[in-house]
Amino acid sequence: MATPLRAQNDAMTPIPTPAQPGAIELGTGPLPGARNPETWHAQYGSRFARNVTIATLTPYLPDPAKASGTAVIVAPGGGFLTLSMENEGSDVAKALAARGIAAFVLKYRLNQTPATMAEFDKSMRAMFAGVARASQSPAQSQPTPQERMAGLAPQIADSRAAFALIRQRAGEWHIDPNRVGMVGFSAGAMLTLATELSGQDARPAFLGLVYGPLAPVTVPADAPPMFVAIAADDPFFANNGFGLVESWRAARRPVEFHLYEQGGHGFGMYPKTTTSTGWFDAFVRWMDMHGWVKAAR
Repeated sequence: MATPLRAQNDAMTPIPTPAQPGAIELGTGPLPGARNPETWHAQYGSRFARNVTIATLTPYLPDPAKASGTAVIVAPGGGFLTLSMENEGSDVAKALAARGIAAFVLKYRLNQTPATMAEFDKSMRAMFAGVARASQSPAQSQPTPQERMAGLAPQIADSRAAFALIRQRAGEWHIDPNRVGMVGFSAGAMLTLATELSGQDARPAFLGLVYGPLAPVTVPADAPPMFVAIAADDPFFANNGFGLVESWRAARRPVEFHLYEQGGHGFGMYPKTTTSTGWFDAFVRWMDMHGWVKAAR
């Protein structure tokens, strides 16, 4: 779910699948039962992928002279139906690499959508309208993180494979395997949290959750530091409290929370007049506070 509210009426325009130099297949196999092939479209001045059936990881490596040894897996959003590959993917990765942080865009497998753009557009509008209506009511029952995780087996497998690949090639990419974190947006934030809560070998060194669900969770005793950012006018996830942040605090685990007055949903790296645009600088300052922006001594 990565639609910026400032441009809800922008049309989705089909585009040729772009060259993706440097993309590495993760080896998690084709999506079971998939019939429709991967396609791309342009919207809001950015590019989106859908019907992703083969997961890939694309590195964006910093200048070796300024590399910190820290890496971040970037998980774009899109409701597990599409991926905001630039605004929540490569644009974020390039900005991190410019700060000396190795970044890797995870193009994870998606649920299948209609083959034609007209049918897909209709289905997306209906989905967003339904989710927005449900999220407006605090009394509305929201899926628990465990319920969300149950339907994310392919995506969690892709995330685990991404961590394994980065740690396997850490020497080649000048990365400390103990300093690999993950930042996700909307559905990508769900996947980021699910990766941590799955309790397997892929666990991130730190988490960044940008306009994702905020339902309370059972926090692992050794949960990593977590950064959370959301706009108060987010129509999907800002109306049911901040249980996730409270869970982290109750477990006495490090958490930083930014609640922006305005910004809507899906602001990502789009330049806006709202203070939500400052989330990236705040995230990097938070990383610096923990010592991840500078090379380890």
